[in-house]
Amino acid sequence: MIVSTMNDLPGYRVTEVIGDVFGLTVMVRSGASSIEAGLKTLLGGEPRGMAKELHDFRLQARRRLVRAAEEAGADAVLAVRYESHDLRDVGTEICAYGTAVRVQKVD
Repeated sequence: MIVSTMNDLPGYRVTEVIGDVFGLTVMVRSGASSIEAGLKTLLGGEPRGMAKELHDFRLQARRRLVRAAEEAGADAVLAVRYESHDLRDVGTEICAYGTAVRVQKVD
């Protein structure tokens, strides 16, 4: 599965647009990363535990995006974007979305 933030794909032509697809996950902060983030707020610096959790959850959203595209019969997902939104004190929603397409390699 080709996943690209570009609107087109050099070396390929889009033969069919299947439609929009997305992968969604919700990150609930662990106690340890919340404590670390609180300390970093007071002392400064990057809360590495929370950064790692965000990275892992973004990858999970991407995997879900790819799965949705595969289930739709796509070869690629173009114009991929990521969004995140706070869910009050519960956690963070992370969404990966794009356009599922079928592509053909050109000579």
